[in-house]
Amino acid sequence: MLKGCHGQASEQTAIIYLQQQGLHLVARNVRFKFGEIDIIMKEGTVWVFVEVKYRSDLHFGGAMNALSQRQQHRIKRAASHYLQLNQIDATCRFDFIAMDPNNIQWIRDAF
Repeated sequence: MLKGCHGQASEQTAIIYLQQQGLHLVARNVRFKFGEIDIIMKEGTVWVFVEVKYRSDLHFGGAMNALSQRQQHRIKRAASHYLQLNQIDATCRFDFIAMDPNNIQWIRDAF
């Protein structure tokens, strides 16, 4: 299903998956010098900042264990900056998509 899926391809797979769940794409690969947001989506009025991790190997916990506290902090900081720059005052959450060659796991409100 997801064999050979990495980088941009895994993000595109995640976008399609989330759109099938009813979310709407706003932006992807939003970069600031202090952090990056892989995907920004909306679910109703809620802004959803999504981190995507793909691991071809399940050793060391696979993609589920690939998101560090430091990365979470950087993503939150980037999301806060994005909301301020775009003058968005709305509810937001941080979701995590963990992929391996056979599976997609979507963790809503992951951090």
